[in-house]
Amino acid sequence: MPKPTPTRRFDLIVYGATGFTGQLVAEYLCQRYGPGGAYAADQISWAMAGRSAAKLAQVRDRINAPADLPLLTADANDPAALLDLVRQASAVITTVGPYQLYGQALLQACVDSGTDYLDLCGEPAWMAQMIARHEQAAQKSGARILFSCGFDSVPFDMGVRFLQDAALQRYKAPLQKVRGHVVRMKGGFSGGTAASLVATLEAAGRDPQVARTMANPFALTPGFQGPAQPDNPEAQFEEQAQAWSAPFVMAAINTKNVHRSNLLLQHPYGADFVYEERQLMGSGTQGELQAKGAARTARLQMLALGFAPTRALIRRFALPKPGQGPGPQERERGRYSLRFAGQTAKGQTLSALVNGDRDPGYGSTSKIISECALALVRDTPRSHTGGGIWTPGAALHVDTVQRLQQRAGLSFEIETKP
Repeated sequence: MPKPTPTRRFDLIVYGATGFTGQLVAEYLCQRYGPGGAYAADQISWAMAGRSAAKLAQVRDRINAPADLPLLTADANDPAALLDLVRQASAVITTVGPYQLYGQALLQACVDSGTDYLDLCGEPAWMAQMIARHEQAAQKSGARILFSCGFDSVPFDMGVRFLQDAALQRYKAPLQKVRGHVVRMKGGFSGGTAASLVATLEAAGRDPQVARTMANPFALTPGFQGPAQPDNPEAQFEEQAQAWSAPFVMAAINTKNVHRSNLLLQHPYGADFVYEERQLMGSGTQGELQAKGAARTARLQMLALGFAPTRALIRRFALPKPGQGPGPQERERGRYSLRFAGQTAKGQTLSALVNGDRDPGYGSTSKIISECALALVRDTPRSHTGGGIWTPGAALHVDTVQRLQQRAGLSFEIETKP
């Protein structure tokens, strides 16, 4: 049985609060749940954590947090300090990536202490390793471990669940095939995301198993291998959308999380479920050229990044450094729109739209992970979700969609004309 946590000082600890995304998470919690915030009546208790007390104090001042907001220190490479840290909270949000380089000790501490854990991981090879290594121990301790609690993969994972729940209610049958489309996406790119990409590619260069994991849509469903999944690296014309499409860069992580949710929920989408994600590029000749260019660029980038000298040059000159990212105006102007369309085995169709009101990687992500954490510790009883390594789509109570709509700037709606 999951172990209760009756003596924790804090609902949440934000670990990595001096980093770019960590500061955004802390700022969101401060503005919305601090004194005078829109949700101050919820009275959450939280703290910021990182390696440097001085830098944490600077962040606290920068985001206009109360002077008595607790600041906690622990190095990512100090297991004992991390264990002391996580024992103080019901849940820990960590933004310290790449997780394959800096995440293992904190995850271990949360598993050992029965502390809930949420991250922004888009590194499926590391996630697969952690599932194999820690699943049983997390089940025993009661720790609820949730990977990928930002733009990758909450709008996709929960968008598919939202659509499938509607299909089950309407048709009494799941959608056997679902295709996700990124209809629109405007946003920035940070050094943390870049560092995770390079770290994953370097790991694939050292270990062929990493490359096999990246290519396997069922890499996060140990013991289960579903049917063949679509894998078209070229531009193609989408008849239903009447637009050209190209491979979506985050599909490699999102599709794996969707299939894991299906497994954890005991296959409500069906054991023969097929899922694909692509990005729409527009119609006509211009859309075709954009889609073909995007597909070609993706292939060339992957080939180039496979060479160590090229990776070193890109790391040095082309990518933003960790701690960098889009500014406030760019985050405010960012938007994204996703469409999920599917059909049952009998050919019945249904589609849904998911929209986000900020740039996907940072403005939206900081709100999403904060609200997912609060949904976990406040709204999701352990009788519903026990210890283990979960996805947001499988772990969180169905009311989380309402929370994300009311507080995180997302919208979920079934299209009236599929």
